[in-house]
Amino acid sequence: MLKPARLFLPLLAALLAPTAFADTHASGTDPRIDALLTQLGKVRDVNEVAISPDGQQLAWVVETDGKPGIMLADAHGQHAHSVGLAAKPGTCSEEGLAWAPDSRHLAFLSNCAGAASTMGSKQLDIYVLDTQAQDKATRVSNLHGYVHGLSWAPDGKSLAFLYVEGATRRASALAAAKPATGEIGVEGIEVQRVATLPAQGGELQVVTPADSYIYEFSWAPDSQRLAYVAAPAPGDNNWWIAQLYVQAAQAGAARTAVVDPRTVSGPLHGLQIALPRWSPDGSQIAFIGGLMSDEGATGGDIYSVSTTGGAPVNLTPGIHVSPAWFSWSSPQSLLVNQFSNGHSQLAEYAVQAGHAQQQRVLFTAPGSVGSGTAELSLSLSADHHYVAFAQSSFEVAPEVYAGAVGNQIPSAVTSINAGLKPGWGKAQSVEWDNDGFHVQGWLLYPANYDPSKRYPMIVNIHGGPSSAVVPRWPSVGYGAAPFSALGYFVFMTNPRGSFGEGESFVQANRKDFGYGDLRDTLAGVDAVEKMVPVDDHRLGLTGWSYGGFMSMFVPTQTQRFRAVVAGAGIANWQSYYGQNLIDQWMIPFFGASVYDDPAVYAKSSAINFIKKVKTPTLIVVGDRDAECPAPQSFEYWHALRALGVPTSLVVYPNEGHHFNDPQHQRDVLQRALNWFEKYLPPGQ
Repeated sequence: MLKPARLFLPLLAALLAPTAFADTHASGTDPRIDALLTQLGKVRDVNEVAISPDGQQLAWVVETDGKPGIMLADAHGQHAHSVGLAAKPGTCSEEGLAWAPDSRHLAFLSNCAGAASTMGSKQLDIYVLDTQAQDKATRVSNLHGYVHGLSWAPDGKSLAFLYVEGATRRASALAAAKPATGEIGVEGIEVQRVATLPAQGGELQVVTPADSYIYEFSWAPDSQRLAYVAAPAPGDNNWWIAQLYVQAAQAGAARTAVVDPRTVSGPLHGLQIALPRWSPDGSQIAFIGGLMSDEGATGGDIYSVSTTGGAPVNLTPGIHVSPAWFSWSSPQSLLVNQFSNGHSQLAEYAVQAGHAQQQRVLFTAPGSVGSGTAELSLSLSADHHYVAFAQSSFEVAPEVYAGAVGNQIPSAVTSINAGLKPGWGKAQSVEWDNDGFHVQGWLLYPANYDPSKRYPMIVNIHGGPSSAVVPRWPSVGYGAAPFSALGYFVFMTNPRGSFGEGESFVQANRKDFGYGDLRDTLAGVDAVEKMVPVDDHRLGLTGWSYGGFMSMFVPTQTQRFRAVVAGAGIANWQSYYGQNLIDQWMIPFFGASVYDDPAVYAKSSAINFIKKVKTPTLIVVGDRDAECPAPQSFEYWHALRALGVPTSLVVYPNEGHHFNDPQHQRDVLQRALNWFEKYLPPGQ
């Protein structure tokens, strides 16, 4: 999508990117790094998991040679076999699982028979498989664009999905932005809408208005209406001002604006909404509302509102966890998956008289869980007695887990990555108090840890800031765990601004970026140094996105860190406001636009304190990053170079905020490992 931007800045990044990428490549390669990257590349990701409504069948999407494919098994993972159109796993892409209410038909997306699309890869189309027949899946669509989010109507007669007709890119601010050409903000805007299709195939109907970008939707129990979260296009930018609507599932139908966070009073005012879910009787819609810094990174309180509109009610005020996903299990109860103190936790809530009270915690997972549809999502049987999801941790690579919903976590039913063992050290949760807050983080010990030795430590600050570090198996892409494999302690903090301690904790760094969260992080470093033999003179700092900002800002406030790797960072909030393609996210966090209150942006801008920086800094970014544009990295690098601070800037061509090219994913991690080995050698 094209959005307002300064044309010369992305162009400058694109012109300089090949030179930076070629000229700054670190000389020499530690053989341990190559071995580590090879090990990380062996993992097969489990991208989706879906249990049938009757709880008897289980489907999942697993990658083979970088291509997703579908497996089907019984509910215990037995008799697993590949389904779909692929003659051989890894030859084409099949994903997007959706079970029909009859538990017999499975819808999915496949490009195995697709023609070339405007997105540069083969077109995905919708197929329906009869799991009790031997026939191949039936193609029911003929699409020309980006499709995802398949969902069956409760009556099983039709499918709905999110669709960008004629799309040229994946619909996400994390994806590489379009080249900034033409009339910015006017030409080439792509709009994601809800479309429906008869389950047996037939005429596609685009249901929602052409001027509204739809982010999420859900069917009403009567199969006649939809609830959805939407905003005017462009979609990358306007998720932060999205409203909740209800509309009949027909093209041209009038819609009702149910919740507009910009105009409501109370705690939801000016915040974000996500995950609309109809109550079983169709009278209410529950959703999550809170301060969220990215679409898809969901956390907050649970609200409820009448389907005809009115004042939304906060069902969970004052809780000290962050619900991220939920499902109605009855008209008076919810199953809620929530961030809690650095963990993902499934709990049961009773709903009564405008209040949801946690009744019991069903299980706390040892790692990250998800079904692939949303943050912390689970796949549940229709009666909510059975659950399935993918899970990984620092100790265990991704597998499918499934079983009864009860007081313990289900067991793994696959052994996809059973041969993989961690090359890094053990993980430990660390908790401390600071400035009246309870704070948590994760500490990874060095591989082959010897308590008689002193070790360097790398501190990693997560993106967001509204997010949380929860244990997960690392990928080849940039992350913190690989540093542990090379002899470092790695400390991953969840300071104020993070999910997991309640909404007041999330909002505690509004208008205060880089100050309170830094104090929390430094207090955590002090706590770790009292526990284990960390050499305080060999501390490193790294992060991506908001963590990249912190990696640029922190060296202007303290000289405690001796080496930094800043990924997709922000050096100057004032210039960033006019450069990025997602400026709507900033007002909830800063309280006003940069034009109305420049001082609040200036106080958190590293560039305004740049002469205090002495720390050697490696800077990496994608040249088409819409969230944290490359000019921010250029500005920081230029200043350090002018001041004689050791620095290197690497710009990766055709990459957005999230890197997709495997070569780039590998290169950025290798450069970071080399940088820390140079300035924080572990073998001292």
